Amino acid sequence: MEEILIQKNDYVYEWEKLFLVRNHDGLLEEIRIGTSGLIASLEVLENQEVNTNTVLAMVEDDLNITGSD
Repeated sequence: MEEILIQKNDYVYEWEKLFLVRNHDGLLEEIRIGTSGLIASLEVLENQEVNTNTVLAMVEDDLNITGSD
């Protein structure tokens, strides 16, 4: 985990950048989610090693549909 761009209790929007993770090739990847809501908890720390099974955060979905066709 290179950088955490959110904090607990933050409101996040669909496709907002939440985390920056350095992959095995040394490249930074942006982590985004396709929902909006409140960050209920953060489950990782910066500089922590993560993998595809690591829970990064818990989001309480606000159930607002904001996408378009």
